[in-house]
Amino acid sequence: MMQRDTNKPFLVGIAGGSASGKTYLLHSLLRHFDKDEICLISQDHYYKPIEFQEKDENGEVNFDLPQGIDRESLLEDVEILKSGNPIYKKEYTFNNPNATPQMLAIHPAPVIVIEGLFIFHFHELAELFDLKVFVDADDHIKLNRRLIRDQVERGYSEETILYQWHNHVMPAYREFLLPYKDTSDYVIHNNDNIDREITELCDRFRLEMKRKLV
Repeated sequence: MMQRDTNKPFLVGIAGGSASGKTYLLHSLLRHFDKDEICLISQDHYYKPIEFQEKDENGEVNFDLPQGIDRESLLEDVEILKSGNPIYKKEYTFNNPNATPQMLAIHPAPVIVIEGLFIFHFHELAELFDLKVFVDADDHIKLNRRLIRDQVERGYSEETILYQWHNHVMPAYREFLLPYKDTSDYVIHNNDNIDREITELCDRFRLEMKRKLV
């Protein structure tokens, strides 16, 4: 079996259902490392403008489709980071009129984490990952988390959140995410405490960084 080039960064893909706890996992990982040891790219910052998003049969915008993501730009930025160069990306604010987007500067690091709903579905991107992590939780827990999050952070009404959940979120989960769960290297079921799983991931990342120094 061919050995991986230790001069290249270690690429980690983190996918999972909406409100499964990906953000919590990511923030936890970032707290375990210095900023020059790990960097993060979020698929969310590659949403196409709302006028280019598809609408469902009721005329409602469906953000839970792979074609709503500028996959070419996402892949291009991953390649730039892999080559050792920084990228600059405008923050995506989920169409919240009360949020002011910032310009994000993402610098290369030994461990590059790419997270998002469809990153395993984008096969040309999925092939780049050295490690695939799938985060999930029971459906009723994910829904409760999304109800709280989207009302507080994104200003959505409960009616809108429930409509999106039943008509967009869950159909997309079953078609574009669930098929990749069993082929992932790590599956984290995030109903409650995942500190042990986070520690295991951090240990794996540190092992990879040590290999680069050999």
